[in-house]
Order: sequence, then C-alpha cells, then structure tokens
Amino acid sequence: MMASDNDDMYVSLIEGFRPRLRELIMVQQVLVHLHFIDNEQKERITKKVTNEGNQAAAELLIDAVIRKPHSPGWFRAFVVALEEAGCERAADYIQDKLPEPEVEAENDYFVNLVQLMYPRLMGMQTKEVLVHCLSQKLLTQADGEIIDATTANQGSRVGAGELLRRIVRGRDGWFSKFLDVLRETKHETLYSDLTGSSPDFKSVLFTWPNITIRLPQWGIQSVQRRTSSVLRSPTLNSSRDSSVDTPSLPAGDACNCGLLTRSDDYCLSEPLLSVTDGTDSGTAAKSPEKADIVLRDYQAEVARPALEGKNIIICLPTGSGKTRVAVYITKKHLDNRRAEGQSGKVVVLVNKIPLVEQHYVAEFLPFLKRAYKVERVSGDSPLKISFTEIVKNNDVIICTAQILENYLERSNKGEDEGVDLSDLTLIVIDECHHTQKGGVYNHIMLRYLKQKHKNRRLKKEEKETLPLPQILGLTASPGVGGATILMKAEEHILRICANLDASKIMTRSLGEFKKEQRKKVLKIEDRKEDPFGDVIKKIMNAIHAHAELSPTCDLGSQNYEQWVVQTERKAATEEDQKVRVCAEHLRQYNEGLNLSNTIRMCDSFSFLNKFYEEEMKKKTTPDDEEKIQITNTERFLFNLFKENKEELQELATKPDYENDSLSKLRANILQEFSTRQSARGIIFTKTRRSAIALSQWIQENSKFADIGVKASHVIGGGDQSVVKPMTSAEQRDVLTKFHKGEINLLIATTVAEEGLDIPACNFVIRYGLVTNEIAMIQAKGRGRAEDSSYSLVEVKNSGVAEKEVVNEYRMTMMDKAIEKIRALEQEEYDKRIMEYQMQAIMENRVLAKKKKQKGMKNENPSSVKFSCRGCNEHACSGEDIEIIEDMHRVNLTPQFRELFIQRENTTLQERHLDYETNGYIACKKCGERWGSMMLYRGLECPCLHVKNFVVTLKGKKINKCTKWSELTVRFSAFDYADHASQVAESSDDEDE
Repeated sequence: MMASDNDDMYVSLIEGFRPRLRELIMVQQVLVHLHFIDNEQKERITKKVTNEGNQAAAELLIDAVIRKPHSPGWFRAFVVALEEAGCERAADYIQDKLPEPEVEAENDYFVNLVQLMYPRLMGMQTKEVLVHCLSQKLLTQADGEIIDATTANQGSRVGAGELLRRIVRGRDGWFSKFLDVLRETKHETLYSDLTGSSPDFKSVLFTWPNITIRLPQWGIQSVQRRTSSVLRSPTLNSSRDSSVDTPSLPAGDACNCGLLTRSDDYCLSEPLLSVTDGTDSGTAAKSPEKADIVLRDYQAEVARPALEGKNIIICLPTGSGKTRVAVYITKKHLDNRRAEGQSGKVVVLVNKIPLVEQHYVAEFLPFLKRAYKVERVSGDSPLKISFTEIVKNNDVIICTAQILENYLERSNKGEDEGVDLSDLTLIVIDECHHTQKGGVYNHIMLRYLKQKHKNRRLKKEEKETLPLPQILGLTASPGVGGATILMKAEEHILRICANLDASKIMTRSLGEFKKEQRKKVLKIEDRKEDPFGDVIKKIMNAIHAHAELSPTCDLGSQNYEQWVVQTERKAATEEDQKVRVCAEHLRQYNEGLNLSNTIRMCDSFSFLNKFYEEEMKKKTTPDDEEKIQITNTERFLFNLFKENKEELQELATKPDYENDSLSKLRANILQEFSTRQSARGIIFTKTRRSAIALSQWIQENSKFADIGVKASHVIGGGDQSVVKPMTSAEQRDVLTKFHKGEINLLIATTVAEEGLDIPACNFVIRYGLVTNEIAMIQAKGRGRAEDSSYSLVEVKNSGVAEKEVVNEYRMTMMDKAIEKIRALEQEEYDKRIMEYQMQAIMENRVLAKKKKQKGMKNENPSSVKFSCRGCNEHACSGEDIEIIEDMHRVNLTPQFRELFIQRENTTLQERHLDYETNGYIACKKCGERWGSMMLYRGLECPCLHVKNFVVTLKGKKINKCTKWSELTVRFSAFDYADHASQVAESSDDEDE
C-alpha cells in the first residue's frame, strides 16, 4: 500500500472518531509531545484552550494533525503523543481498537454519574486522592503536576475538578479504581454516594449492565436529562419525591468552585465528557447517542431500501459490519412501528448454534436492550420448549432456523401451540446464501412464498390477506452454485433472490475501509523417502491379495477411498464377509496414509493402533464369559498389523521422513509470530482428527512456545464423524479465550469458516483444504485485522492449488453476475424473480405429492428384515421395531435382547429432556456395533442405527441404507405405558 493511501486511511479514521477524540484529548498535554506541529500553530491552539475551553481547542488540534502535506510517520507520532499524554482511550480509537458496545455504554454511564455527583466530589481531599490516583496509574505524572499546581494556586475544590476531568478520559476500568481510591483515602461518604450505599439519603435503585447503583433522588431529574440517550429506565422516569429539596442556584451564578451553573442543574463550564442527547445548550460538541448506531457510508447505502420496508439481500465482505447494519435496521423497524402505535416482532435466524450467543451478546442485546426485549434460543437451550411464549413476550428473538421451522410446522398441523409467519414483522436471515433447495432456510421461505402468492389471489377476490414479515438477508458471498459460465452464475444468484423474495441485492465497495490481504500459496515437494508410507502400502497390498481385490487407483487417493467404500457396501449386500472386513480395514489404512501426508507419522500410527485395539475389544465380552467368533480373515488382519506394528512405530519417530507440508506450515507459523507484534491466526484443516493432531503438535513443540504461540482447536458439534464432537459450550469456551487473547492460534475445521466473529485475526492458513468459492471467501474473511495475510499450504493428493485458482475465477464470475443483476431494469428483474418463485412453488408441490404417494405406499413392517453387517446373523424384523418421537427406532422384544451385548462408551454422553445415552449395543456373535442403549423416561431402550445392518426389503437386499428416512416402512409408535407396565409387573414378580 502506498504511503499516501495509508495517510488517507488514517485521516478517515481520525475524522470518523472526531466526536470522541474531541472529548478524550487533553490538549495541553498532547501538544507537549507533538513535534510535527509548528510553534505558531501550537500557540493558537493554546489560546483556544484558555478562551474557549478544551473541546474547542481539540477541534483545532485535530485539524492541525490531519492537515496536508503529512510529514513521514505523522500518524504514529500522534498515537505516541496521545499515549504519552495519558489519553490512551483516544489512541485506542484511532487505532481501531474499539471497546465492546456494552463496555462503552457502561463507561458513558460512569462519566454521567461522576458529572452528576460533581458538586459533592469537589469536597474531596484533592492532594491525598491525587497521590493514590497516581499510584493506581489513573493519571500520568504530567496530569499530577497540573492538578498539583491548580490545587496550590486555586484551591482544593478547583483542583478536584481538574482531577475529575482527567480520570474520566482513562481506559475502561477507571471507575472501579477510582472507587478503590475513595475507599483507601477514607472518603466513605463520597464512596457511598457513588455506589448508593449511604443510609442518610433517599434514593432510587438504578440498574445498568453488570452493576446496580442507588442514585440520590435529588439527582434523578438531572440524570434523566443527561442520560436520556443512554438509559431507558421506567423507574427513573417515574421517580421524583416532592419532599426532597432539589438544590438550585440562580441562572448565571457561580458556585464555590467558580464553575458556571444553571438554575435546575449542576453543570461544569465544560462537561467532563459529552454523552447527552443534545437537548442541553452549550458550545460543547455532543457525541452520538450510544443507543443509535452510526453507520459508515457504504453501510448506510446498502441499508436504505430495507429502511423503506423493502425485502433485500445485503452482500458485503466478511468483517464489513453486515450484522451491525442488521441491528440498525432492526432498531429502526421497531422504532417506526412503535411510533405508529403498532408492535413489532423480529426473528433473527442463524444456521449454527454458536452464532446465536454471538449475535445476542455482541450485537443485538447491547444496542437494543434499553428499549426492547431481546432473547435467544438454540437447539441446546431449554427455552426451545417454550418458543411460542418466547416469541409472544419478546421483541427480538435470535434462534437457529430449525426451531422456527419446527414451530411453523406445528402451527400448520394444528398441533400444540405454534408460530405463524403473520406473527412476525421482520425476519433477518444470516448467511442467507443457504436459502436453497433442501435447506431449512428455504423451507421457511417456501411457506412465505406460498402465502405471498395466495395473498395476491385473495386480494383479487377482495378477501382479507395475511400480513407477511419483511425479509432481510445477509451474506458475504452468494456463490455461483457450481456454474462454469456467467449466465448460469447469474441464474443461481437470481434464484437465491427469488427464494428470499428480495426486491434488490445490495452491495457496495468498502472504499477506504477495504482491507487487502497478502496472499501466498506454499507448494510442497514429494518426500525423497517415505518408508512409513511404504510399510502401510505393503500391508494394503497383502490385504488385496488375501481378498483377491485389484484396485485400479493409487493408494491414499480420493478415488481409492471411493472404491473401497463401494466395495464394502457391495460385499455386505452379497454377504461376502471376507471382502467386507478386508475393505473396512483397507479404508482405515488409506486414512492412515492420508494422515501421514497431512500430519505427523506418529499421529497416523496412533490412529491405526487405536483402531486395532478397538477391533480387538469387539471380540471380548465385558465379563469374558462368552466367546465372540473371530473369523480366519479377521485373524489374518490382526496378525498382519501385529507383524508390522513395531516397524511402523519405530519409523514414526524419525523426523527425517516427515512430510513437507508440516515443514511449510511450521515455517509459516514461526514467520507470522516472529514478524508481528501481536499475532493471532486461524488454521483451517479438513478433518476433526487433523485439527486435534495439529493442535497437539503445536502444543508439544518448544519452538512455538518460545515465541508465544498458544494453540487450541475448535471442531464441529455433529455426530457424523467417529471423532468425538465438541459441545456448543466447549466451542464457546475456546472462542471466548481466542477473543481474549488467552489463545492466539486456532486450529479449526470448517465450523469456524462461516459467521463466527473473530475480528482480531491477522493471518489465516488453509492447510490442505479447499472446497468452493463461498468457503474460500468466508475463510479469507476471518482475517480482519490490518495487514492480514492468507496462506494456502498444499498437502499431497489434495490438489488445493488448482482448486484455489478455480475458486478465484468463480469469485470474479460471481462479482460480475451480481453487477449484471443490479444493472437489470426493475421490471425485468421482478419478472424473472416471479418466474423462479412460481417454479419453486410448483416443484415443491410435485415433491409433496410424490412424498404423499410414497407415504401411501409404505411397506408393511413385516416385509423388512435386518441382519448383522458383521456376520449376517438375523437380528429382527420390522414388526419388532417401534419409533419414539418420530426419531428413535427401538426394539424391546425379549428375543432381541438375547442377541446383543452392552458396552460402556465414555465418549457418548448425550442428555436430552426425556432420554439419555451412555453406552452402545453390539452383536453377541461377532461384536459388530448395532446402536446405542437409550434410557427413555426410566426405560432401557436398545436403539438401532440402520447403517450397522444389512437391510432386506421384500426379499431384496438394499445396497445402501445409511438413514432410516431411506426406508419406506411405517413402524409402530412406541407404547410407553404398555412397556412401563410390563417392567413394573416383572419387578413385582422379582420382589415376591
């Protein structure tokens, strides 16, 4: 970036925060440390301080600082001058180190409180308080000298005023330190006044975020006026005791400290900091109301149609403040409806559980809670069972999309209490590019589109229509949907617009706020020698020979993975246990090869060793009373690993044979942390196993520790993988530590690519992972700090470099497609949107009809049989299976209980409202896992996982059946009362 470009950016930052800087800069101290302003200019600024006050002089100082031409290093010199002068908060603002909204609002409140209590605080023992403030680093030495001189020349009260004016400009936490100082210096009365603990005055309980304070009633009127833009407290609005005298002085009179007052309020000649709403007169500049969000130009531009009530999609890069724009639109929407005497109801939809808490805590709650009720509900929240009440009792509800869909469906079916779209006035859809076929966002929007087109018909018939909410979609990238030509990309984006009923897709260049990343692709060299991989390949070829298999693709490749999965499925269907078991073991060795190319050889060995330990455990019962069969093929496979185990273990310890990808990654991490003053980054990797292994590798490497690397991993919460998932609480804990800097390197799967707000990242590394253009944009967007970098590290057989080039092309094509759509005449745009909407509705009707016909053709449960995938032993028929909550297939027959053994599984600890699972069931004959043991309302229920069985329907084996939804069989509903009574009767018999 050119120096002039940097200068322009710095000027924009200073201008953007001018109102705050005006309040926070102590002009005379800063001038001492500013050497690029000439003496004549300094003299004018000093006179301004004397004649018109600090804030007017601060305006002149800011003008002098940003005036061109700029001397080299002027911005850094300004930052240093602010810090040296004790104006750290001002320095933080111009370096874009902004406090959290809630913290900033709380700080404004404390300033107001000190300003309100100013007459009493001027009675402090200034010299004594000053000494403690200096020791607490509330003030600089320069501050101390000025306050000391003021106190000596003009008295303690004026000195106290000077002290107060300076401490309120400190960094967050100054108020609690000041309270400590008052307590230490025996100013109990002043301490009590500020905390509301004094017994000798009437007071009103006042609550602010994280604190509860009692205010003296004589100050309530003043605090109402001073904080009207920050506070929304019905207690304050109604509280004023006429029996309490309000101190007042005649207009224009001077109080003891020589500061001007007004007739109904204590005031300073210049406010400590300006945080009022502008209703008070005076020359001091006023900062914006905290409850109002000040949008940047590009944000205001994209928000405009939504503020007019139109449905739109906002498409802005990750980190550009889309969510803040959504909060702004939400507030204006609710404000407008309230002004019209109508209630508003906003639902904010997200597609991942961690985003619920993030949007609630960091965005919507801080800005809206003073005027509106905000609540959040997610899949792991107990509040989801009372979602209807949550919607009724709150103005803004942040939730996962599936919860809203469930309650819309309840209302549609007339079951229990549900929610209707007509109950809502605005729906905000985060990451709205997921509003496509099959997605939960699309299910919700299809309901919307059906009602919209029904309303059109009702309107023509002059019948009453149902109100529909406004729609606001947010995305960083709608993608191109796999398109290879511009026309198809345009069509893909238009379909998303149609699905969201968007009248426009709004996007705009970020201008001076755009952050350019440095990008590099780190290519690797093949190992000169790979003895560890050679041993694995030798074992795999021995298995090929044993099972008489002849693969035509390279071992360790994606094609080999697909071939071995198909081979296993085919063998299971044909009851060829020899090939099936060999294919299962080949798949594990293939994964071992991939791991040795991605992470350490010792991680690959550990994975294979654990697999064989688990396989051996399958062949023993918990009490060792019964023998589980071991076939000749299984014995061959166990012995094969045992024969090669020692050699693999030894080779895994030799660093000379490690893959080049790890070397490149190590060098990249070391470079980022050694060249940055404060590095914080994310490494994206493909699998949960590699994320955990990379985290361990970094934690165990002393070189990383020496330069301050503190690593941890974050992985998904689903149970699709054999690796134990992370709970949402565990994810939140890691991300919170990352925010605070307790962790500065995050190793993540794609769970962290979308949505999660990680603003301080200054480098992103994709390690052998490239998916599509949306994921690429999302991953790059995690690096939000200035001078951030984006690196791509190749891994053998991943083809990431080529895929990245394709994604770059698709991203360019996407931008062109959006511009073409935005250039369409509105009439043409509306016509195409209408066509796609009608097509979506018709396709949905066809699917619903097919589903209904499929349901009518539901096979009789007696026609389906289940046999063990491991040994082909018959397990049960469909008649034995019952279904709990339309979800869990269980078999409680005595005959089935004789066929399985139960094992403990410490990694499986799910607890839900009515059931829990903490063990699994396995075939008594071969040890193959069949499912889990579920405790449902006190009853032990063996729960079957269909992927572990070979399914036969009407005498024909089904080649692939991994989900119960793929079976067209209607199982009986679980009869809890009948089973519970049987258990009770058997218990009674045992007691007798």
